[in-house]
Amino acid sequence: MQADLVVVGSGLFGATVAQRAAEELGVHVVVVERREHLGGNAYSYRDAETGIEVHRYGSHIFHTSDERVWAYANRFTDFNDYRHHVYANHRGEIYPLPINLGTINQFFRAALGPQAARALIAEQAAEITGEPANLEDKAISLIGRPLYEAFIRGYTAKQWQTDPTELDAAIITRLPVRLNYNNRYFSDPHEGIPVDGYGTWVERMLDQPRIDVRLGEDFLGTDGPLTRDACIGRVPVVYTGALDRFFNQRLGALTWRTLDFDTHILPTGDHQGTAVINYSDADVPYTRVHEFRHYHPERTYPDDATVIMREYSRMAGSDDDPYYPVGTPSDRARLAQYQRLTAEVEPQQVAFGGRLGSYRYLDMDRAIAAALDCFEQRVRPWFG
Repeated sequence: MQADLVVVGSGLFGATVAQRAAEELGVHVVVVERREHLGGNAYSYRDAETGIEVHRYGSHIFHTSDERVWAYANRFTDFNDYRHHVYANHRGEIYPLPINLGTINQFFRAALGPQAARALIAEQAAEITGEPANLEDKAISLIGRPLYEAFIRGYTAKQWQTDPTELDAAIITRLPVRLNYNNRYFSDPHEGIPVDGYGTWVERMLDQPRIDVRLGEDFLGTDGPLTRDACIGRVPVVYTGALDRFFNQRLGALTWRTLDFDTHILPTGDHQGTAVINYSDADVPYTRVHEFRHYHPERTYPDDATVIMREYSRMAGSDDDPYYPVGTPSDRARLAQYQRLTAEVEPQQVAFGGRLGSYRYLDMDRAIAAALDCFEQRVRPWFG
């Protein structure tokens, strides 16, 4: 194996580290990717039948307030002018999200101004006194019971596969309520979708002679020159896979959520009129429906076909791809133990990062920022 650095995983964290190491340090980087494509969970591709850009693992909207990240991303892709707006289907009626003055007035069949809406929510939230005991109490203390029951309870139960009264209050720190009619989902100054898709973006990042990409190879497998046992202690490694699986779950499994997707081509030019609709009610098994044509208003798509995807959430089993860290109190205690193990292997020039490798939720821009920091603070000194 000819490699100065091995990067495990080709999501935005791993791709950023690999690109910076090859360009800045002139080292030969091998990127090991278990899947058959680059880009991690952000990966998108053009559907062969319709030409529509499909986000393989659910909708990904790039947004950031970090000028360093924005400048770096624009080296490899242009972004369109898409602005994300989300709606919720509650009992067959469509409401705008995040909760705003339009949501409040529609839900309560009222015509409240900002001050009256603030007073109403404060009155309803006053039901909870003292320290919230669980996620449900916390949510009610922020937005009141009626809005919680309509838009949060059922959706959260489906997402976490757990009754909200059994979830830690720390899972939510805030629930945005806008006392105006602004229903733009993100408030960052930079937002958009890569004009050629996420897959092409990452391909451009890794398209240089000092980077060798190995698709369909499992770093945690038992055979081959690019496995954990073959690399650790012999070549520097940046690992972005699941933290507990790197250590063979020696201290027990961390809890992850995974997603299932049900994708269909429908014979219509527009199925739901927007990119994402959440389904808030517990009796609807999926959490949301994506319609991907809406992410590229600058493209010409067929007027007699559209691609939709229903998303289902559940706890990940040992054979599932982990998507989101759950982070229960027992998970946080176990994570601290795993972090002590990472400190033991770091002297062998191993760094852990990304959403899975750090066991923390990272938006795409934060993954890039963390990768840029990892390169400067960890990788560059290895080759100093």
